[in-house]
Amino acid sequence: MLVPDLWQHEAISYLREGKDVIVSAPTGSGKTLIFEIWANDGKSRGQAVYTVPTRALANDKLAEWRSKGWNVGIATGDLSENLDAPIIVGTLEAQKNRIIDGSGPKLLVIDEYQMIGDAERGLNYELAIAQAPPSTQLLLLSGSVNNPQHLERWLNRLGRKAVTVSHTQRPVPLEEVFPLHLRHQLPRNVTSYWGQFASGALLEDLGPILIFAPRRAAAEKLAKDLARQLPNPNPLVLNEEQKRIVGETLVRTLSSRVAFHHSGLSYAARAGVIEPLAKAGQLRVVVATMGLASGINFSLRSVALAADSYRRNYQEQSLAPDEILQMIGRAGRRGIDETGYVLVGANQIRMRDAYPIDLMRSQLIDWSTLLRIMHDASERATSPFQAAISVQKRLFTTKPIYLGVEVAMNHPNVPCGLPTDPERARMVRSLVSQFLNSQGEWEDLSPPTRLPLSEVSIPVYPDTSKATKPSRLEPALIPLHSSQPGLAAVTTGQLIRLAEEQDGQGYAQLTRIADHLENHRILLNKRLRKLLKWKGRYVSKKRWEDKIIPLIEKTCAEQNTPFLRFHEEGRRISMITSLAKLPVETNVDQHGVALWRPKLRKVPPESCRSCHFAQSCQTLPTTTTAALQWRRLKLIDEEGKPTRRGRIVSFFSHGDGLAIAASIEDEHYALEDLVFDLANLDGGFRFSGEDHRWEGRIAEASRNTYGPQNIQGYLENGYPPNYGFGAADIVRSIYHHPQTKHQWVTDILGVGDIDRIVIEWRSRLRQIANTPTLGWERWDQFKARCAATLNETVSPSSIDLPDLSLDQRKRLSHRLHLSQFKNRQQ
Repeated sequence: MLVPDLWQHEAISYLREGKDVIVSAPTGSGKTLIFEIWANDGKSRGQAVYTVPTRALANDKLAEWRSKGWNVGIATGDLSENLDAPIIVGTLEAQKNRIIDGSGPKLLVIDEYQMIGDAERGLNYELAIAQAPPSTQLLLLSGSVNNPQHLERWLNRLGRKAVTVSHTQRPVPLEEVFPLHLRHQLPRNVTSYWGQFASGALLEDLGPILIFAPRRAAAEKLAKDLARQLPNPNPLVLNEEQKRIVGETLVRTLSSRVAFHHSGLSYAARAGVIEPLAKAGQLRVVVATMGLASGINFSLRSVALAADSYRRNYQEQSLAPDEILQMIGRAGRRGIDETGYVLVGANQIRMRDAYPIDLMRSQLIDWSTLLRIMHDASERATSPFQAAISVQKRLFTTKPIYLGVEVAMNHPNVPCGLPTDPERARMVRSLVSQFLNSQGEWEDLSPPTRLPLSEVSIPVYPDTSKATKPSRLEPALIPLHSSQPGLAAVTTGQLIRLAEEQDGQGYAQLTRIADHLENHRILLNKRLRKLLKWKGRYVSKKRWEDKIIPLIEKTCAEQNTPFLRFHEEGRRISMITSLAKLPVETNVDQHGVALWRPKLRKVPPESCRSCHFAQSCQTLPTTTTAALQWRRLKLIDEEGKPTRRGRIVSFFSHGDGLAIAASIEDEHYALEDLVFDLANLDGGFRFSGEDHRWEGRIAEASRNTYGPQNIQGYLENGYPPNYGFGAADIVRSIYHHPQTKHQWVTDILGVGDIDRIVIEWRSRLRQIANTPTLGWERWDQFKARCAATLNETVSPSSIDLPDLSLDQRKRLSHRLHLSQFKNRQQ
């Protein structure tokens, strides 16, 4: 056992005193040694759980500690073994439910706790720390956080006893080198930029070199180019088993002691061949993708960055200072190198660009955990909303995280009965239009009615501005057809008053339509021609009398403006038409009186008018909150108790639960198909091939149930964010015929991707099989189906699963043909 440095000894002492310890120290400085000494001091304190960000690192730790003779178990979701051991290594997600239930271990170690700020996984880390029971000690390790003191304050705010141990000195100091500035006689065939870059560094004895590339294709291309150009006086010879594991392409590059390393490779190739060779000093250059920077379990003498950005979630993302720090932290092997080197290239990324950043939580809310806590609260007959609010108050933030029920919780008994703040805010702002009726009463404005103008009255309200005391607002009613100002708003024509015997003292419309010409001809103006749909401009007097006048009378009658008579003045001919039957849109009050443009006002809804808290609701934000989204998606009822759909969502992370719930609710969705279609939830873009990424029954069920909604982390245009069609076809094929796995490999889909999707699929099956019963037969059948499919002791052919349908066979055959064709083309 190594003798600890002073800072390591300090951390161990705090642990033995029962305190939570936050360790901030550079990569490779020996943070893990703190745990190892604590675990082996001969004192039995209970179980310790050591969590790491990836399954691969968990497997590495398991192998390392078992090689020392330790009794170690593992829990990574896909693998659960020896769970009663005094030490468990695994991923934090696999421990989350246990911790939230209050049955955490004696010591919980969170390596790389800066994951709290991760957009996808940060919620799991944050909730696990926030909900860790008082009996569980915490040991938090990181080398890329600038504000560990804020974490210490957070833990102390939660009632814990936390201390911070900081160490800034690297065990292997770093220096910058510009390889292209070095003067060496390079071979003539070394012509590329990176060939000259790496050759110069190797001739200067700066190897082995770890180069970080932005994408898989770039990593492979760079490794192939270097393997082809670098002099190779001592080829690496692999045994047959190693050749079988890595494949022909890596065999060729490894022969030149060059390797590429990315998640598309199988775990056996990465952890079984490449990483052991790198640790043993057998490789000159390893080109790895930037996304694996925190998951690589080895260091080399020098590190170089081939780009200043990489692609993540379909977007080009610039390297953050802490990400650069993670990468250059791999420079310098403790116990081997006296100095590590950062090789500066054309992108000019320097050591000064790498530094810890302030840790902040992601802005998302953990729906699954809160819904689970809310269900438990409802089972205890306590307030689900209050339970959720209590959890939110424990999170890593100085600002309250608003769920949208906080004010409503303080005033539950209100006339509207709405349970969330945004609903109340929107209701009190959704003003109701009212009008003053014929009796001087305010009533709600109903949809307008079309009535003849003669049945409509204009209300004339009394002037109350000079009244010394309030007077009634009962209006005087004037017939609309008798009011010239009122009619002016109805028609644009000239108005004339009619005699009483003609139209009840009302007004009619005077419209010029024609002119007398010489030779007994009449000129029809444009308005009349348009009204009658008449093509000619001139008519004879006889035609005027025989054709035009009857047509005028007929057309005016059809338009509810009956023709009354002509009015001639000089050569000008005008017609007078009645407005009495002209229909207008009007408001009819509850007394049956039609009012033209009554006095209007806007008031709050009726339930808000009598509510004492209406004024406070006016100050509430109307923005959509988590609680309102849960209500809209029918995940909770009005009291906050999770519905059956909400219970299903609580079993899963992110949008997967929403999609699974929608699929289960579709009674026409065969469960035997759904079991395999679950693989699509983690498919992403790599498995879809030439198909559309969002195809498939799960995607369709999700979109049909929730509509085209976008909810960060949960729905992307109505679909699960990580969904990718095609993964289910490959998983089904491999399940029935395991030997077909390598036939699915393409230029964008690697063996590692296929291994990952199978692992994720099996983890999900195990997760579903272990969920609680919901008292719903279809859910129980689904659980049983997942458990049966998961049972590896039963051969696939003996499980009660139907054969592939004709469509599935065609699709599998087509996709397999495409992948084989692409492989032949490479």
